Amino acid sequence: MANKKLKFGIGIAIILAVVAWEAISGFQQSKTYYVTVKELTSGKVTHQHVRVGGTIEPGSIQRNGEILTFRLSQEKESIPVTYIGTATLPDDFKGGAKAIVEGDYMTDGTFRAENVQAKCASKYQAVPPVPKQTPAVSKVASYGLPK
Repeated sequence: MANKKLKFGIGIAIILAVVAWEAISGFQQSKTYYVTVKELTSGKVTHQHVRVGGTIEPGSIQRNGEILTFRLSQEKESIPVTYIGTATLPDDFKGGAKAIVEGDYMTDGTFRAENVQAKCASKYQAVPPVPKQTPAVSKVASYGLPK
């Protein structure tokens, strides 16, 4: 009887150890740090899987099939970003817009993005109304009108 309890206890301990190991390793893999382009290029970042925020350089967006490349910049620093995927990018993903990319910073200085997001403007302004112009009376409509 004591032998069965010992085997049962060892089995429970092994199961708990495996569950704890999976939880800890899963948490470590899902951690993503947010950094700026300047922090990433300075070499201060020790984590390879990061989220980077910056401004898309105007004229740098190029699409070749499923491969999208562009440059993400902050002040005078910039990094080349490569995104491979078929996900539709937001309408405001264009040069000069703010963006956040998530992925891995490679040893050659390029950033391989898994996710690309365009940041929304924090303040939306209405387009000023266009002044109404009086429609010109067409000749066809003016034939029956008295002058």
